[in-house]
Amino acid sequence: MSPTPNDFPLPNPRVGVALFIVRPDGKFVLGRRMGSHGAGTWALPGGHLEHGESFEECAVRETKEETGLDVLNVEYITATNDVMVAEKKHYITIFLKGVVSDPAAEPEILEPNKCAGWRWSSWDEMRAIRDAEIAGGPGFKGEKLFSPVHSLFEQRPHVSL
Repeated sequence: MSPTPNDFPLPNPRVGVALFIVRPDGKFVLGRRMGSHGAGTWALPGGHLEHGESFEECAVRETKEETGLDVLNVEYITATNDVMVAEKKHYITIFLKGVVSDPAAEPEILEPNKCAGWRWSSWDEMRAIRDAEIAGGPGFKGEKLFSPVHSLFEQRPHVSL
């Protein structure tokens, strides 16, 4: 049975923005979430869209606040519809990609209450995390992806960088 609007504390979905920060070698930044829903999972830098802000402005702002990285050429990839029943949350997640301005730069942990660490990852590595998590079932104890990243694979299987 699908969730109803009464199942969630807020009447409307929120808008989240997630950014693939890409280096010339094709790797992008993933961070381990802390303190919020999805704690312990790997996710892209991003956050909530603020009033009057474009998707691109949000992605650049959130990336700078979270990682200290500057990004260029930010562009839209796709969006997903993320109903998180256990967390009683509903998001529309806007996925974008951008190029890191300095390929030698490393992401910093600028919000230690929100992120335990950053790493560079490839699409294949991210897919391997997802595949292991699915194969491991509900009790899986290994690395896991944040639910909007799962939605990206499920709802937009042909998306790639």
